[in-house]
Amino acid sequence: MSRLSSKTDKDNKLVRLGAAIRAKRKEIGFSQEELALASGVERGNMGKIERGENNLSILNLIRIADALGSTSADILFEAKL
Repeated sequence: MSRLSSKTDKDNKLVRLGAAIRAKRKEIGFSQEELALASGVERGNMGKIERGENNLSILNLIRIADALGSTSADILFEAKL
């Protein structure tokens, strides 16, 4: 089984996850930079995550969800994963 990356993501799972993160971020009024600072994820990586270009770790998903006042389960649900 090949590793999931933006190049092998045929079902757009990473894009959907990034879109869910972006929607939640905008809903609470955070900029990408504010979310990056609050979650401990580098600003450049945050943009790549939101565009579905980076396959984030579960730990970073939890950190991002916490910073958004949400849960990783809720974000995954919103992404329809």
